[in-house]
Amino acid sequence: MQRAAPIFSPNQNTMSLRALIVDDEADARENLRMMLEEHCPEVQIVGQAGSAAEARQKINELQPNALFLDIKMPGEDGFQLLASIAELDLPVVFTTAYDEYALKAFKENALDYLEKPIDHEELQRAVKKMAKAAGELNGSQPSAIAALMKDPASPLSSRVAIPGRDGLVLLKQEDIMYLEAADSYTTVHLKDGKRSVSSKHIRVFEDNLDPKTFFRVHKSYIINLAHLKGFSRTEGNMAMLDNGAMIPVSRRRLPDFLGLINTF
Repeated sequence: MQRAAPIFSPNQNTMSLRALIVDDEADARENLRMMLEEHCPEVQIVGQAGSAAEARQKINELQPNALFLDIKMPGEDGFQLLASIAELDLPVVFTTAYDEYALKAFKENALDYLEKPIDHEELQRAVKKMAKAAGELNGSQPSAIAALMKDPASPLSSRVAIPGRDGLVLLKQEDIMYLEAADSYTTVHLKDGKRSVSSKHIRVFEDNLDPKTFFRVHKSYIINLAHLKGFSRTEGNMAMLDNGAMIPVSRRRLPDFLGLINTF
């Protein structure tokens, strides 16, 4: 599953939210959408889903950074959906007409709980919490390490931070051969044959890696151009790397890729 890169509102410290509304009742989804448009214009509604299965698909396609999630839905309920995407750490506000779910909602680490019919002032307070949480999860407050990594004079400037569940691993850019997506995880393949697994989606890396060095050749792969050895059409469109790895180049990315390597 994908996750959107941070988007910040101008002249403020809060993050612009890309929210997905998940509710099995179309009227409830539309009502919440209209309330958000009227009272919370900083929220961009990227889509709606009527079930847990559809929500997972929309999360993967639309990359929201926040969820408004109904609890009581046929089949998988909101809690089951949240458990299935726990690795994404998306800020969630639960919505429901059944207040007996409130305690369980907070035990599931929901940021807030809105009881239907939703009050617009409570909605605004919930949105502020979501924006703050989304910013924290995506690193909106620059850390000392992040600042050093962007400083060309720093010894950390040539490193790539690989976020995992337990912290960060700092890798030298030249040691990275390619990155491979697997659902919501990313495997970083190194030139010594070792691998480093991150809990972040490959889109997070695409948005933060130096585009002069790293190129996304496929929805599932980013290669380090410094290790690009050649290009082959023998077994399909494949980027050949120094270590012998053959990485597929998608048709959509092929023109940009060929244009790029022809400038070398």
